[in-house]
Amino acid sequence: MSRLHTIALVLTGAGLLAACGAEHDELREWMEQQRREVKPSVQPLQPPKKFDPEPYGVAQGVEPFSTQKLSVALKQEAKQPNSLLAAELNRRKEPLEAYPLDSMSMVGSVNKEGRPFALLRVDNLLYQVKVGDHLGQNYGLITKIAETEIVLRELVMDASGEMIERPATLQLQERAR
Repeated sequence: MSRLHTIALVLTGAGLLAACGAEHDELREWMEQQRREVKPSVQPLQPPKKFDPEPYGVAQGVEPFSTQKLSVALKQEAKQPNSLLAAELNRRKEPLEAYPLDSMSMVGSVNKEGRPFALLRVDNLLYQVKVGDHLGQNYGLITKIAETEIVLRELVMDASGEMIERPATLQLQERAR
């Protein structure tokens, strides 16, 4: 009986598969018909435009942030008769003008013969400065020395390229004990 039972199952499965195949045949015919009827409308691509390279003419010019350009500007500024910078460029530089102000700290002040002097620490060395001395990289001129601060006048370039005076101060730096 098991053999008859197996044969019956095989025949039933084959009949079901044949029935499913008929449904799919109809679906395949419909798909083929739709493919034949529909015509794609693809627009052709435009050919690429011709590229005309432009020569880069400023490559031989002076770089906008170079020191060469700055030195040319400073020389032109110095040639002007009323220039604030003209006097600064014609004098000899002092040693403390090689350091930026933020690397200096005021550590004290003293009076010698009635004149105030300030003590500055720069690179772990102490310097003694007085009113009229120059320090910092922006042509700083010491205008006043008090017990707790040094007041200076710096020359800086504003947005329009003009040299202007700007006040600056160095405050007394007390060490924590």
